[in-house]
Formats: sequence, C-alpha cells, structure tokens
Amino acid sequence: MNFDSFLTSNVFRVTRGSLSEMGQYISRLELDSDASDSEFCDAIDATNAREVQTDDSSYTCLDREIAHLTRLKLMPNERLSRFAPGKRKNSVSTVKMLAGREANYSGRGRFTSADFCHVTSRYLPSGGPHFVDQMRSRAYVSQFSTDGSLFVTGFQGSYIRIYNVDREWKVQKNVEAKNLRWTITDTSLSPDQQYLVYSSMSPLVHIVDIGSAVMESLANETEIHDGLDFSAHDDSGYPFGIFSVKFSTDGWELVAGSSDDSIYVYDLAANKLSLRILAHTSDVNSVCFADESGHLIYSGSDDNLCKVWDRRCFNASGKPAGTMMGHLQGITFIDSRGDGRYFISNGKDQCIKLWDIRRMSANVSRDHGFR
Repeated sequence: MNFDSFLTSNVFRVTRGSLSEMGQYISRLELDSDASDSEFCDAIDATNAREVQTDDSSYTCLDREIAHLTRLKLMPNERLSRFAPGKRKNSVSTVKMLAGREANYSGRGRFTSADFCHVTSRYLPSGGPHFVDQMRSRAYVSQFSTDGSLFVTGFQGSYIRIYNVDREWKVQKNVEAKNLRWTITDTSLSPDQQYLVYSSMSPLVHIVDIGSAVMESLANETEIHDGLDFSAHDDSGYPFGIFSVKFSTDGWELVAGSSDDSIYVYDLAANKLSLRILAHTSDVNSVCFADESGHLIYSGSDDNLCKVWDRRCFNASGKPAGTMMGHLQGITFIDSRGDGRYFISNGKDQCIKLWDIRRMSANVSRDHGFR
C-alpha cells in the first residue's frame, strides 16, 4: 500500500485522535534514514504536540498536514543539492538524478525511496495494463509505426497482426506468413506504412501490401507476398536464417542480419542484393540504418559487440568504422535515434546501453565470445 492510499484509508481514525496515532501507523512504513525522511519525521513530531479537533478548521489543518507530508515524501533526496544546487524547490531533472546516482550522492549507490517516488510519479503510466488480444502461440516481436497509429505483432504460429491504435486497437490486418521456420523473427513497416516485411529462420524475406482493403492476408491466396532471396551470396553450404530486417528511411532498401554472421543490404528498386558484409563472429541478431542518408549501419551480435559500418568506405577497408564494447552477453536488439550519432542496445546481460559513435573504438584487442 502506498503512502497516499494509506492516509486515505486511515483518515477518519486520525481525526478522532491525536496525530501521535498517525505516527504509530507511519512507523510501520519502511523509511530511509536520509535527509528527506528526517524532514518527514520532524513534521510528524511537530504536529504530535497539538490535538486535532473535529470541526471544519481541524479538517483544513489536517489536509494541509497530509499535503505537506506527501510533498516531502515525493521530493528527491536532500543531498541532491550537492550535485544540483538550487534545484530542490523545482522538479529535478531525471537525467541529473541518474547522474547523481552514478556519482553516489546518497552514499548508498542507489536511489532512496523518496527518489523512486519522485521519478515514478512523473514517468510511470497511471492506468493499465489493458488486455488487447490473445493468440494460441507466443508473441515474439512487436513494433509501433513511426507516428504511433499502428502496432505490429509477430507470433510463433505464423500470424502477424496489425492493430489500429487510433481505433481502440482494432485488428486492421491479419497476415498469415509464408515459408515460416519456427517463428517470425522480425517485422518492419515501410516509412509510408503501406508495406510490411517479415522474416523467419529462412533466407527469404517476404513483403506484403498492408494498405489494401483485404483484412485477411493469406500468402499468395488473398494477397501476394513477394519473396526476397538473401541467399545469392551464400557460400556456406547450409541454409541460414534472417534474424533482423529493417527498412531504410527512404523505403528503397532493406538491411538484414543473419545466422551466418553477416549483414545484407537489399536494393528494392533493382530487386537484388547490393551488399554482403561478413560482420561478426556469431549470429547478427539486430541491424538498422543510422540515419536518413543510409550510409551508416549499426549491428549487434551474439559476440557481445555492437559495430558501426560506413558503406562509403567499406569496399576499400573491409572493416567496421568502429566497435562498441561493454555488453557481457549477446546483443538482442538495437535502435537508432536517427541522427547518425546515438543508438541504444539491449543485451542478454539484462542491460540497455546508450552509445555515442563519436567515442567508438577502432579496434578490438580481446575475445568477446558468447557466454
């Protein structure tokens, strides 16, 4: 039970007795011994000295006391003033609070309970979660469209559903995938939201028109699911699968990461592969274009590394423009900010990292095998 609901459920008991009774209930809460909690306790002790009557003025007084105590509880740690002086009266930037936590301003190496309350009260959703849909197989991938109006989910049982968020999450398109191997591994919407590409553990990536009026998109029966073959350069002697596929910003190219440790670029206008990069020493789980120019590509692999590739100089060097080291286990997903400078990565080590490619390493001097 949080502090607000505690006070609400006990307010009538408080008005019938002294505020020392409130102190007994407050003592049951876990209070950190930081400066903000000291203020909290001092406020209670100060009010314990007087009795609260049951007239209109006493109710007003009690309301002010509750508001004051709640405000103290939601304020960030007093010691934050050492890191961000003059900010305590206002809403403190979460970025500065995170920086203060890294600098260990509380002396505990973590947020206090007051800090948690201050951050969560500003950013966590107040409602939900809400049930939307249920299928007979697991949902492995999902994404919002750029404008947030569509939500795409790929299921293990060969179905991809597109929900219209603006129409109360109604199913706009139900796509039954072709040549499915085990599960849908990735989906990507074109920038104009007219086309969807999907991949599975296969060298074929399929593209389907989701802008049509047909709701049930059954592969090559109700609609054509064009197959794009990524195996033209395959010289491994065994079939590989596509783990990740993404549209370029202009919608004319696809970039894909595969189980043969490679990155592929497919030219949709020419309908052929235009580039293959033997990029990592393990599966390439996620790829994306860095910005609208299409020159830079980010990749993440089970070799624990994120790499940056510059297509303008790759043919001459054959090497990545830079390597980002830091994850202790394989990379599961990466996403670009779209400015050609920053991207985030998620790893099997349960960490999300923000990278600035202007500070990337040119070489890797030690082994980062999958663990």
